Amino acid sequence: QVQLVESGGGLVQPGASLRLSCAASGRTLSSYGMGWFRQAPGKERAFVATTTWGGGSTYYAYYADSVKGRFTISRDNAKNTVDLQMNSLKPEDTAVYYCAAGRPGPNDYHTDYKYAYWGQGTQVTVSS
Repeated sequence: QVQLVESGGGLVQPGASLRLSCAASGRTLSSYGMGWFRQAPGKERAFVATTTWGGGSTYYAYYADSVKGRFTISRDNAKNTVDLQMNSLKPEDTAVYYCAAGRPGPNDYHTDYKYAYWGQGTQVTVSS
């Protein structure tokens, strides 16, 4: 059974940075897509970023338009982890952030039902 555990959330001011980490256990996820979704109060869960496996040692990174240029996703297959570096945070980034793992295709990497495994979530609050 795969388990995902997020860490690194917190309360920060606008313009600050945070780094979220997700550690996986139960199996090696090097051939899986690993990504981040978020859910703000009163809103549906939304795609943030993902890194998908393209075969061999090839991985692709995808981002939601709202975070491009500010967020960076990275993975360490040796450690079975995926991180999300978040810079220039805005109040609208406030949400519970979820780590996810699955096998999405190149056209549905942003679709949450393509991810079979989920973490419990970590709160990120951006407020002055």
